[in-house]
Amino acid sequence: MSTLPTDVQNHTPMMQQYLKIKAEHPDILLFYRMGDFYELFFDDAKKAASLLDISLTARGKSGGNAIPMAGVPYHAVEGYLARLVKMGESVAICEQVGDPATSKGPVERAVQRIVTPGTVTDEALLEDKRDNLLAAVYSQDEKFGFATIDISSGRFAICELADHAALNAELQRTRPAELLYPEDFAAMQVIEPYKGLRRRPIWEFDFQTATQQLNQQFGTKELNGFGVQDAHLGLCAAGCVIQYVKDTQRGALPHIRSIQLENNQDSVLMDAATRKNLELTQNLSGGHEHTLSAVLDNTSTAMGSRLLQRWIHRPLTNTAMLIGRQDTIECIQEQDYTALQSLLKHVGDIERVLARLALRSARPRDFSRLRQAFQQLPDIQSFISETLSVVNSSDSHPLTMLSQDISDFPALRELLEKAIIENPPVLIRDGGVIASGYDAELDELRALSKGATDYLEALELREKERTGIPTLKVAYNKVHGYYIEVSRSYSDQVPADYVRRQTLKNNERYIIPELKEHEDNVLTSQSRALALEKRLYDALFDEILPHLSALMQSAHALAELDVLTNLAERAETLNYSRPELTQSVGIQYEHGRHPVVEVVSDSPFIANPLTMDQHRRMLIITGPNMGGKSTYMRQTALIVLMACIGSFVPADHAQIGPIDRIFTRIGASDDLASGRSTFMVEMTETANILNNATANSLVLMDEIGRGTSTYDGLSLAWASAEYLTTKLSAFTLFATHYFELTQLTEQYPQLANVHLDAVEHNDSIRFMHAVQEGAADRSYGLQVAQLAGVPKPVINAAKRKLMELEAHNIVNASDSATQNNQAAENVQPSLLPIESEVEHTLANIDPDSLSPREALDALYQLKALLN
Repeated sequence: MSTLPTDVQNHTPMMQQYLKIKAEHPDILLFYRMGDFYELFFDDAKKAASLLDISLTARGKSGGNAIPMAGVPYHAVEGYLARLVKMGESVAICEQVGDPATSKGPVERAVQRIVTPGTVTDEALLEDKRDNLLAAVYSQDEKFGFATIDISSGRFAICELADHAALNAELQRTRPAELLYPEDFAAMQVIEPYKGLRRRPIWEFDFQTATQQLNQQFGTKELNGFGVQDAHLGLCAAGCVIQYVKDTQRGALPHIRSIQLENNQDSVLMDAATRKNLELTQNLSGGHEHTLSAVLDNTSTAMGSRLLQRWIHRPLTNTAMLIGRQDTIECIQEQDYTALQSLLKHVGDIERVLARLALRSARPRDFSRLRQAFQQLPDIQSFISETLSVVNSSDSHPLTMLSQDISDFPALRELLEKAIIENPPVLIRDGGVIASGYDAELDELRALSKGATDYLEALELREKERTGIPTLKVAYNKVHGYYIEVSRSYSDQVPADYVRRQTLKNNERYIIPELKEHEDNVLTSQSRALALEKRLYDALFDEILPHLSALMQSAHALAELDVLTNLAERAETLNYSRPELTQSVGIQYEHGRHPVVEVVSDSPFIANPLTMDQHRRMLIITGPNMGGKSTYMRQTALIVLMACIGSFVPADHAQIGPIDRIFTRIGASDDLASGRSTFMVEMTETANILNNATANSLVLMDEIGRGTSTYDGLSLAWASAEYLTTKLSAFTLFATHYFELTQLTEQYPQLANVHLDAVEHNDSIRFMHAVQEGAADRSYGLQVAQLAGVPKPVINAAKRKLMELEAHNIVNASDSATQNNQAAENVQPSLLPIESEVEHTLANIDPDSLSPREALDALYQLKALLN
């Protein structure tokens, strides 16, 4: 919070005005318009100078000290706002609203908009291919209500969450740009890692207030029509969201017309660890490359890209809906879908254009983009009709329903074709946006202004003849207006009715009553034309907004059509096949591939099969590190997930039964900020799986127990595998280096051993990446260490120690320290690398003291020792 001076009366009138406005927005930066700059003062100036790397200066004094000041040019403000928003900062934009000509003292100013990370709609401040969400969370009795709104599209949703883990998963899924929470929120440890946190007063989460706010927004008397009436915690969060949006936007929100309750029963659940480990839309380094969405996303529009990411993060359990998507993909593949993709590219991101129209913040080029989108709609409808005629579809076909949601809007298309010029300027303030022929009065005013050139030429010829001055010129500039320019050598020929306007070094400039009258008419016509053009521009909003509901419905349908067309193209380009979604439990596929590794790998991908059914529920996977165990496990999860968004999959003859959840326990990482070690993180994730998995869950468990001593780890891995098999019956891929676990298949018939093949030759190893039935015979750890560049003496010492341990049947010498001190004394020293005879001989040779003959003899000696 900024520290402001309390002696307001001792400041200048302008600074008094600033302090009054700043007091209304103490927690955010205030951009205060002064001429061609937005200025910041006091702590705001210091903060902005640091964040934006701009100069910190001073203006006037407060309490005897200079007032810090920093500023940014008004014409470049969007770039600075974009940087601040990405940092999670909010900014109040204060503009001049009074008339300087009539103002006594400082021109009246007021905050016209508040830009916050979660409520921005300006194109320059948004990422094209990512949803920009404002969220709020509310808690009661250790349960949570969660609400999200995307005001750049109008989507508004709530859900209720049972515990901290579910809240964390939802935050991981939505990744809000800004998160509101009540002053008394008790689960700060869950939300603290996220940026854009905003503490709000408790009354904004009041249920009655929230219900009233939402009914007022939707124009309803009750919320039963949306099916959200029983989600009290979610509605409390939604009330805070809508209040915050109204506070920041300071205007109507006509595009926010409904609210949706997201039910977890409709989707395949994934916790935060699973979303992270599978690298769905963000890789482990925080980037977007080499993710599932990066491979699947070849959409034609940004709104399609955002929808695809929402599908990826919310796979469905509704088989009928998924089969409908598959049918649509197949229909599109029957046609030249590249033509449809070309049409969709010209549609653009009308979802966000419509949001700006609803907020009345659309710019001229938004209207031209909307016009361009309208021009594509007839051809898109024709494509859909031709596609449906090929398959003899019914009215219930998903593509038919999409077609019904997409309207043509011929009247609006004609309106924008007449009203807006072909390539309008960025802003309306300078005019030149409304096309000629749209309004007769505007054309007349423009004609008067543009006719100035013809008039000046005629006046110049006439005055040359009248005065006899051959160098006389009639011209115009923005500073001095219209003038007649005469060389000084002809000044004695200037008529008496010429009034001197400006004296230059070699010329004199004059004005005459006729030219002055023309100047007044032209300047008046220009200002009148600009004012009229702005009125006509504002009237376009009034013409289009009554159609907003149908326009938004069409935008959403076009986004879905874009995603399905994209998935059709991806399936054909990447050789994906249509999976069979069955009600029989199990997961089966032939020649499965990892969708991301396959694309980014330089070498051909080795495809592998998988079979899991009622009688084969767990695969114990063994094999060397780098052999492909994790890839095989992840590809299974991604194939299942892709099937559950309606996509075709990178496999042959895939059959996917009902799946309710996907869990992963992969990789090693700590959480030092929360005081959790690597092993603690591993066990927390394991506990979440064992407490929540069901018989229809897909579980990936990789190297359980490796973070502790051998016997502890082996015991935990064994017990976890048994529990998953006997108590939960979950479909589980269990990768391990504990070969003892392969014995579980002898006790439980629903378990099977598979391994990733490798071939050893002359101390080197070649990974075959092929899945074979049965357990691996060894782990090839030393060979992998050698590939990694571990020094050869260490490898040799490890080989000797391995032989010793195997001879004495010791599983892990380091763990023997817990058995007795004597064993530790016997084992520990032998872990040190032992100097070989070759190394000993080399250490005692001084090359500089050897003769050529002695050096040759030494070489033969070393060769003999090596053999």
